Amino acid sequence: MSTARVALSPVYKESLNFPGCVSGQRDPWSRESILIYLTVAGSVIPMRILESDSIASVKLRIQTHKGFFVRKQKLVFEGKELARKDTCVRDYGVTEGNVLHLILRFSDLQAITVRTICGKEFKFNIERKRNIGYVKQQVAKRGKGFLDFEDQELMCDGEELEDQRLIDDVCKSNDAVIHLMREANRVDGGQDECGTESKQLEVVPGKPWQSDFLLEPLIVNPKIELPLVIKQLIKSTFDGLDRGNQPIRSSEGSGGAYFMQESFGQEYVSVFKPIDEEPMAVTNPRGLPLSTDGSGPRSFSNEDKGFSGVSPTVMIKWLHRGFNYPDGYERTSKNIKIGSLQMFMKNCGSCEDMGPAAFPVDEIHKISVLDIRLANADRHAGNILVQRDGEGGEIVLIPIDHGYCLPNNFEDCTFDWLYWPQAHQPYSSDTINYIKSLDAEQDIELLKFHGWDVPVACARTLSVSTMLLKKGVERGLTPFAIGSIMCRETLKKESVIEHIVREAEEAVLPGTSEATFLESVSLVMDRRLDELFPRGRAVNT
Repeated sequence: MSTARVALSPVYKESLNFPGCVSGQRDPWSRESILIYLTVAGSVIPMRILESDSIASVKLRIQTHKGFFVRKQKLVFEGKELARKDTCVRDYGVTEGNVLHLILRFSDLQAITVRTICGKEFKFNIERKRNIGYVKQQVAKRGKGFLDFEDQELMCDGEELEDQRLIDDVCKSNDAVIHLMREANRVDGGQDECGTESKQLEVVPGKPWQSDFLLEPLIVNPKIELPLVIKQLIKSTFDGLDRGNQPIRSSEGSGGAYFMQESFGQEYVSVFKPIDEEPMAVTNPRGLPLSTDGSGPRSFSNEDKGFSGVSPTVMIKWLHRGFNYPDGYERTSKNIKIGSLQMFMKNCGSCEDMGPAAFPVDEIHKISVLDIRLANADRHAGNILVQRDGEGGEIVLIPIDHGYCLPNNFEDCTFDWLYWPQAHQPYSSDTINYIKSLDAEQDIELLKFHGWDVPVACARTLSVSTMLLKKGVERGLTPFAIGSIMCRETLKKESVIEHIVREAEEAVLPGTSEATFLESVSLVMDRRLDELFPRGRAVNT
């Protein structure tokens, strides 16, 4: 039985209906409405909507009834995010009885009050991904010498808190109160924060660090020498694990992503994304349904010599009890996770947190080149990080989350930057020169050299998209013009690039070589581009 037709329990008694509809009663609009089920945090909410409702209106209704802000919502159906806000739900194939998964992006800040024995309070707003050791460090700074890091013992609800405990694990309420006691391993006398003398106490030995894990790069071709930056990335991640810092699963996204800390547990150094925890994968931690056709997102590391700002990435194999194991964890080879380890980049948020007007044109353009080449099917403002060097400093954009690149076809290409004003500006001479230097065939061979057997359909996607990018800049097309050729205007209307590929397929004989097919694509593409953008005429951006 399809999971899309099963109503799970518990089910909220309330339902989210369109205005004027009374739960359990028929109304004049009921013939046009459909009943769907919204899963969130383990519960299921019946929701009656119109098939003509836009995704934006559905999210707004959820905000009105449940208080979840629209910008914090992500709706997923059959493993695919319903990302086009102006698209009707019917265009996504949502029908009567379907189940939609609501993924929420909660605030990363937790309000914490640390209260000493004598009643003194320290108030903080701390990231949920931080640990108790970080709280102690902040208390020591506020204590001005009276509260050294080593002298603190923190307790919450009668339980002593170890340094490695995460804030998100300890604080279950919006405003948590943690009590500060005197640590039992202080041996030197002196005054505490209340002005009283401390006694000399016995030193208690610390607990041994956990070392029950495996972490090493996935080397398919022994001739490959890892770059120094990759070796340092793996070492710093290993050192953090060796000191007992557990993987911290991100509260965002539709797949499993884990933040890793350096040895002192104060800074993030890397992010790990296991392949088997991607959306529609077998051990996805969000409870999303498996792919019904055996296909799904793939991890892809782009070799673009740093042009697009993708942070250093390496494929690794990893065994650790901190990852998602639905059937329980065992230290065996069958539980080894394979995925991408990417350097953590400090940032002040994502493009989702601010308007695009402040973003430099070149920064948007470098990401457009990456997305067009890889036919990115999941580029939205939330997976572009923003770096800024101080107040009013220069903005640098960092693209992340490339798990759905080089798909089998161009059906799902999605570029949020397409609707930003910078996309209508022409490429700079430096960017054009870089695009002219691209060679899809060499890139495919490079991937094979690194041990990756690129499927024919994915290699074809890279070849066709690179061809379009190069032909586009030759004609002076903007990122908007090229991106519009790759993306569908609506879910049901095929894009121009899809028409080009299909026409090229119909023009060649069965069994034709890939090189001959790409020649056919080139001819059809030239003709279609000349029709859309006649040479000598100003490009309509």
